[in-house]
Amino acid sequence: MASQLLDKTLGDIACSIPGATRVFHEFHLDFCCGGQKTLREAALARGVDAERVEQRLLSLSGEDDREIDWRQVPPERLIEHLLQRYHAVHREQLPELIRLAGRVEQVHSDREHCPLGLTELLIDMQQELESHMQKEEQILFPMIQRGGGRMAGGPISVMRFEHDQHGETLERIVELTDDMQPPANACNTWRALYRGLDELRCDLMQHIHLENNLLFPRALGEEVQHG
Repeated sequence: MASQLLDKTLGDIACSIPGATRVFHEFHLDFCCGGQKTLREAALARGVDAERVEQRLLSLSGEDDREIDWRQVPPERLIEHLLQRYHAVHREQLPELIRLAGRVEQVHSDREHCPLGLTELLIDMQQELESHMQKEEQILFPMIQRGGGRMAGGPISVMRFEHDQHGETLERIVELTDDMQPPANACNTWRALYRGLDELRCDLMQHIHLENNLLFPRALGEEVQHG
């Protein structure tokens, strides 16, 4: 059993082990944009014990039997899930996070740990993500549903590049917010902001993972056979 996961990619593990993404969040391992790195490589880069992560993953067996194996469903159903669970949710999350961030920056700008610049960063992120999702909804997803195959290669490469940009924005948010940890005696608004940002991070990483590691390879005929 030992070391059976260390040389598998994070993307493959996230696809094949229900609950694995939760473990990756615990250890701050990027399984969406960094999904092509092996567990060994990613853990080394992050400075965590790869074998400890592996044992945590192996202990998941049977924990999440009710979680859907998205490798087994038709692309149309996966796209429907992406639209309802992520596209619609991001459109609800960001306006409220922008409002909360603006309030925190306005009231607490003189405090040492105030995330100055966060509101502007979230506004930029909202605009970029909205443009990205519209391109998927209007161009790429319909192309995949029509069986566009290799013709989808160009749009997919653009979406993957933009996913990397979203990942970089998340990293900047993490830096601004001390990994979304509110300071001592933070007000309820500040705490709600950071809880919401952490939720956005988890949702966006899962969103990108399902596209980068499942939907896009399947559309291009590159999906890894599961056994």
